[in-house]
Amino acid sequence: MKLILGNKAYSTWSLRPWLILKRCGATFDEVMIRLNEADTAEQIARHAPAGKVPALEVEGVTVWDSLAIALWAEERYPDAALWPTDAHARWVARSVVCEMHSAFGTLRNDLGMGPDHPMVGEPGEAHAPSAALSAEIRRIVGMWKDAKGRFGEGGPYLFGDWSIADAFFTPVAARFRHFRIDLAAHGDDGTAADYCRTLLAQPDFLEWSAAGLAEIG
Repeated sequence: MKLILGNKAYSTWSLRPWLILKRCGATFDEVMIRLNEADTAEQIARHAPAGKVPALEVEGVTVWDSLAIALWAEERYPDAALWPTDAHARWVARSVVCEMHSAFGTLRNDLGMGPDHPMVGEPGEAHAPSAALSAEIRRIVGMWKDAKGRFGEGGPYLFGDWSIADAFFTPVAARFRHFRIDLAAHGDDGTAADYCRTLLAQPDFLEWSAAGLAEIG
């Protein structure tokens, strides 16, 4: 099994399935393709039909897109409990994952990860959000507060125990840290800030972060 991914310092989409596979205890090889290079598209095309990372090569089949890989992992590793066991929590968890997967274009653009804005390391300069970005941050903060308040009593993560939702929001926490986003100015009562700290202290993320620092060091 091979996970095709981009640079660990920059590839937020690659981080998500990597965290999920680590959570499952899966054994897999990593094929890292450097982004923003002259031959990046050519290298990715050898593995991923969509021309993007991440992609998973397993049993002669390629599974592409981070959400598709997450759903594959749920099917292959049922004992990993990648979704909440409570039905209502599970419905909400799937909803927030799908919203994160399909929305928040301003956040991705304005708080983009690239050579000048690594996902790892020390925070950069504080970012003054536009009105559009502020609206998206408020939406994320609101989702986090709602999920934690309704379903998060059983542990430190969004739905108590770690789930696919936490994998999908870990890069968001990294963006908020790097750009020094003031979550309190966007409706946070401390819940979102605490959740960010939890995600960024998770052992698998720390492993990824150390590898990303080695790339840019």
